[in-house]
Amino acid sequence: MKLTRKVYLAGGAHTPFLGKFHPDFVWKGHPDSGKRENPSLEDYTRKPALEALAEAGVAPRDVDKGYVWNFAGELFSQQGHLGAVLASAHPDLDGKPLSRVEGACASGGLAVLAGVDAIQAGADAVLVVGSEVQTTVSAKQGAEYLARAAHWKSQRSIDPFTFPCLFARRAKVYKEAFGLEDADIAKVVAKAYANAAKNPFAHMRAYRMTEEMAREASDKNPFFLENAEYKQHLKVSDCSQVSDGGSAVVLLSEAGLKKAGKQPRDAISLLSYGHATGKIEGPSDLLELETTKRAAKTAYEQAGLAPRDVSMAEVHDCFAICELLMLEALGFCEKGEAKKLVRAGENRIDGKIPVNTGGGLLAFGHPVGATGVKQTYEIFRQMKRRAAGYQIASPVRVGIAANMGGDDRTSVVTLWRNVE
Repeated sequence: MKLTRKVYLAGGAHTPFLGKFHPDFVWKGHPDSGKRENPSLEDYTRKPALEALAEAGVAPRDVDKGYVWNFAGELFSQQGHLGAVLASAHPDLDGKPLSRVEGACASGGLAVLAGVDAIQAGADAVLVVGSEVQTTVSAKQGAEYLARAAHWKSQRSIDPFTFPCLFARRAKVYKEAFGLEDADIAKVVAKAYANAAKNPFAHMRAYRMTEEMAREASDKNPFFLENAEYKQHLKVSDCSQVSDGGSAVVLLSEAGLKKAGKQPRDAISLLSYGHATGKIEGPSDLLELETTKRAAKTAYEQAGLAPRDVSMAEVHDCFAICELLMLEALGFCEKGEAKKLVRAGENRIDGKIPVNTGGGLLAFGHPVGATGVKQTYEIFRQMKRRAAGYQIASPVRVGIAANMGGDDRTSVVTLWRNVE
């Protein structure tokens, strides 16, 4: 859809993403166990919302619409109806039109698009919040909950860890077709952890992961699937984190930007977006992210840009193989050629196309509903040179975010320009 009104992102916020191996996360046996509790889904919804409004210079009373993205609050936290949860964040949000958006792991990207559409329809200030809590149950139980984003009838039985196995299947087929090696995947993993180590919000900021550790299976990094055909193609280090967290952004029209006392140079602007949805029974081609490719094509065409124009990328690396597939789907290299880009280090912070500079889903963390907005706010932070220890050295003029739900069944791709 072509934009009829300009859309600016003027501010946002992250909570720290927490989970196992984060020093502030409380688990059984932790010294603070029984003395304090981890933040709740309500905390992760309300806190970043108010912080984002403050950074954008927008008073809660001036919010025209708001969206919360979340995938499985009813399962992990026994809480749905999250628009109403957001309404209790501030007295001036009570009574506002606030609602929830769901699209599996692409819920965040879809909520951003809902905010964009609201501005096209006449809103001037839209609050977009993403939150998820996933550490309330065992990893296996959590995997069963998340499997609802696959086609339960035909795909649930592939393995107790449904999504890890679906992407191990992709890794196996891709390796056989294009000669990808475990050492290539390890480079993606080690890069993510190195970036996260410099990111104060990252789940795995205190955990060290080298290429050697990521390359070899071990007691600390085992193959864990039960499916014998795919077991050898996915280790724990190849997986994104089971994280709790929240992120928020504030989208403004030109009038909304002026009312907030901001100049265009204080914000970034949306150039275009692509949104595509594939059949739940898919994918039809295990060698590419066909739905993301469609969404990216739309975004590039609407913006009149090409992959060579992009300065940075936030991509959905729910598993390490996904970063390689995303590089191809977004047009940074041809099908089967992502390994060359990774081997050359072109996806590093100092590379030709920096990817997931804050650690991505692999190491920044993956609170499912928060991921899409986290990606968007990370582009803002890089463009406005607020990324501190993981700041890209060269100017960031155009950024792309690709947020995927399920096994590439829903995809949202947005292109953003730095207003200088």
